[in-house]
Amino acid sequence: MVEPCRFLPLAEEIGLVIQIDQWVMRQACRQYKLWQKQGLPPVTLAINISGQQFMKNELLETVTGILKESGVDPGLLELELTEGVLMAHTEKTIKTLQALKGMGVRLAIDDFGTGFSSLSYLKRFPLDVLKIDRTFIKDITSDPDDAAITVATIEMAHTLKLQVIAEGVETQPQLDFLTRNGCDLYQGYLFSRPVPPEEITRLFTCAR
Repeated sequence: MVEPCRFLPLAEEIGLVIQIDQWVMRQACRQYKLWQKQGLPPVTLAINISGQQFMKNELLETVTGILKESGVDPGLLELELTEGVLMAHTEKTIKTLQALKGMGVRLAIDDFGTGFSSLSYLKRFPLDVLKIDRTFIKDITSDPDDAAITVATIEMAHTLKLQVIAEGVETQPQLDFLTRNGCDLYQGYLFSRPVPPEEITRLFTCAR
């Protein structure tokens, strides 16, 4: 196994990350249709997108083509973009995001709090979801600063009518804190580690 944090920087450096993006999106959408045929419920499919897709102006064309090819409902697809992607080429980014929203695709800002987002810019983006970075969640029950930042982020996001997801939730006390403070959804090892596609089917079957 090679972790994404090891190969993605190299893929970006040598110009392969767009091909990886396209392959991942195509495979994910195909797998999603297989799950639907197996009777799994229509949950949101979230996929990370690299900044180079925006720089080369290929994202809209790629998403349109893969959705048409796979038959996945655009309303069930969520694209996750980092703060750096959103802040670069702002006007062009807004137009691309608006076109995706027009198709029904959901949009999320990933790893929020690790970049340099300006709130005046953030409110201009047609986003649906804000994901709080795991660096704030890790010590949320022991570091007053992390706790205060997280609570403020949840309140700000809700004011902007954004759904809030906490990343890296690994303990019950973390979950309890986030639940008390109105976080909407959670992801992390407390719920499940990464699993192969067939294990996803089993998890959904057990949850019914």
